[in-house]
Amino acid sequence: MNISLLLLPALAAWAPLRAGAAAAPPKVVYGADDRRDLYQVADPGLLKSAGSTAALFERSRVQAGGAGQRALLVLRPYGKEFNLCRREPFFEQGTGAFCTGALVAPDVVLTAGHCVRELYDCRQTAFVFGFALGAAGQAADSVPMEDVYYCRELLDREEQKPGADWALVRLDRPVAGRAPLAVSRTEPAAGAPLFVIGHPSGLPTKVAGGANVRDASPPGYFVANLDTYGGNSGSPVFNGETGLIAGVLVRGEKDYAFDEDENCRVSNICADDGCRGEDVTRISSVRFPHGGF
Repeated sequence: MNISLLLLPALAAWAPLRAGAAAAPPKVVYGADDRRDLYQVADPGLLKSAGSTAALFERSRVQAGGAGQRALLVLRPYGKEFNLCRREPFFEQGTGAFCTGALVAPDVVLTAGHCVRELYDCRQTAFVFGFALGAAGQAADSVPMEDVYYCRELLDREEQKPGADWALVRLDRPVAGRAPLAVSRTEPAAGAPLFVIGHPSGLPTKVAGGANVRDASPPGYFVANLDTYGGNSGSPVFNGETGLIAGVLVRGEKDYAFDEDENCRVSNICADDGCRGEDVTRISSVRFPHGGF
């Protein structure tokens, strides 16, 4: 499956951090910007995978309603929040998530270790499914209350710099109507195609393909040329040939450059083989329970 053939034309971005959270390592755009909103994705398999990714919000930024009601997401104007130049993609969208996670068991989310360092951090986090744009110009400032979950338990985590960076969170209840994502049992080799699903800059769900493994040799992680930003921390990175999770996005290059002429910021653009690359924790580095959840 070549991800670049499954995406329709499109648009680009980084994310605000919650108070007290670890600074999300910056990421960047390599070559052409491959990020797409969910309404620009045609492949049913990709849409299903995107449905099983979660946006991590500060709990205080999700105004919960009762059963059958909608939860209001407190968003900020992306362009204004980061002093972006008007030409930046997604300028008019709202930003709010600080990390991304992936459903890997009925009630377990995989994310980056620096996103939830302690049980207290976890308990202050809302795990929101369906934070995405279903059509151009659509607002993404609310979701059904049933799509909002909270942390019951921080099962395990690791955070090494450089090295593996991951966490497993048990939610307050099984996730309804969304299937856990399958993980790969084999390591991606150098040159293997990749795609990522997540919330760059805390924006509504973006899918980005057109990437490859650049260096498969570091212990605990590999390096890729994925188009990712701060809010992508914790995003599932998929093998483009199998569609299985190959790793977790955790670190990368500086996101923005300052345009002195316009007095605003623009995305940092690197050649596909340039800059430092984006670090992805190997799925084999995650300590999944023996026998599953």
